[in-house]
Amino acid sequence: PEQNLAFNDHYLEVDYDLSDVFFVTTANTLNMPPPLLDRMEIIRLSGYTEDEKVEIAKQHLITKQIKKHGLKKGEWTISDTGLLDLIRYHTRESGVRNLERELANLARKAVKEILMKKTKKVAVTRRNLAKWAGIRKYRYGEIEANDLVGVVTGLAWTEVGGELLSIESVMVPGRGKMTITGKLGEVMTESIQAAKSYVQSRAQQFGIHPTLFRKKDIHVHVPEGATPKDGPSAGVGMVTSIVSVLTGIEVKKDIAMTGEVTLRGRVLPIGGLKEKLLAAHRGGIKTVLIPKDNEKDLADIPDNVKRGLEIIPVSIVDEVLVHALVKELTPQDWDEEAELEASALAAKGGDDDPTEIITH
Repeated sequence: PEQNLAFNDHYLEVDYDLSDVFFVTTANTLNMPPPLLDRMEIIRLSGYTEDEKVEIAKQHLITKQIKKHGLKKGEWTISDTGLLDLIRYHTRESGVRNLERELANLARKAVKEILMKKTKKVAVTRRNLAKWAGIRKYRYGEIEANDLVGVVTGLAWTEVGGELLSIESVMVPGRGKMTITGKLGEVMTESIQAAKSYVQSRAQQFGIHPTLFRKKDIHVHVPEGATPKDGPSAGVGMVTSIVSVLTGIEVKKDIAMTGEVTLRGRVLPIGGLKEKLLAAHRGGIKTVLIPKDNEKDLADIPDNVKRGLEIIPVSIVDEVLVHALVKELTPQDWDEEAELEASALAAKGGDDDPTEIITH
């Protein structure tokens, strides 16, 4: 404030006294110069839930478009299910700006239909939505059809709300190489490396033969490779995916998880819990594993979302695996000296096969 007394407009070449001005700004992203960001107090506002968007549209937006386009009451209607599909498949935003544009588009088409074809009433429903709104613009996150090995449903936060994040792992013959794909950022890449190191350190307790890490390569992929992804909150999902693929045990299809993982197996808190739980609720998820330290944030979650989900707080990875895998892990005993001795005897007693092919 003490510097605002001497603010100078370089265009008008006039001094202003801004010492008593309180600036309020809004932005959809925090990607701005650090000196500017450092001078602001950040207040995060969560986006609307689907139910809130439906009510805003029914009580305000639809009425506004009817009046704006000169339609009479009853000439143009949209069903609740049609409105929900319009929100899910034709908009992707935290607010309702694009929803208002889509409704305006439907209203204009209704006016044209009434004037050109002398139609008395235009009713938009889920069945005929494609006729009026066009093909679907966005894919709506849904759970897997079956329990699969190495496939885990994570939860991600984006600037337009929460998303279901699929994490896939496969094991191939190799020499212990770790391949990571899916346009992942530096933090998420390091999270996967930490997940692998943790699983390797607990291999025997998880029922994984330790030498498997030297004989096999692991490929971790996060689909929708054109979309940049980053952050540490997929750590528990990465661990679960790697354990699943190394043990051959399927992951439950109707469970999702979020949380950062340490090398000691602790589950650390994450941000964006409300948006992530909303995404799980929309996608048909039944159970969500969240960090124990985020349990206090459940007070901000709508009651209908909490009623529709079984939310389980976890503090260590062992708890995650108990809930996520279809069957319990069986620890495996391993005598390293005995195995090395047996390998040496086998190598001494047999000749190398010249036709053997090593696959990478």
